[in-house]
Amino acid sequence: MSRGSDDSPVELLREVERRSRRRAAPLPKQEDVRDQWSGIGFRVGDLRVVAALGEVTEILALPVLTRVPGAKSWVLGIANVRGNLLPIMDLDGYLHGRRTGITKRSRVLVINRRGVYAGLLVDEVLALRHFEEDDKAADIPEADPAVRPYLDRGYISGDESWPVFSVRRLAESPLFLQVAV
Repeated sequence: MSRGSDDSPVELLREVERRSRRRAAPLPKQEDVRDQWSGIGFRVGDLRVVAALGEVTEILALPVLTRVPGAKSWVLGIANVRGNLLPIMDLDGYLHGRRTGITKRSRVLVINRRGVYAGLLVDEVLALRHFEEDDKAADIPEADPAVRPYLDRGYISGDESWPVFSVRRLAESPLFLQVAV
């Protein structure tokens, strides 16, 4: 594009457009995009479940705890996490009355749901899981009676069943909210 005295601004713009079109990459092929549901897989005892990604605020290693007198046995204590006091609850202790054995794989899932800010101690965080709508189970997968009230639905991936643990249901449960002995 030579800039001469008779080149009008409109002609210059047309030349820029022609060059741009010659160098432009074609649009990618349109692919079939499927809706996916994403969650965090974790283990509580022998049970593997998944919680909605939006229901877990953070995943932590077990912080230093200060015991809370007069609290139920599944209330492990209070931790100072970046200046915020975080109550830590043993999820297996709450559900089944047995303490979670602390290992290097133990993690705390931080939840913040309708004023319930707490950490849930779990045996292990497994992975971020993605499921397509076709993976949705027709029925909620089998689970013991203590866990069933907190299951929302389930997904099937290969030969694995993944019940969806509802943090919302847990945070709204009067039993979970009653932490004093």
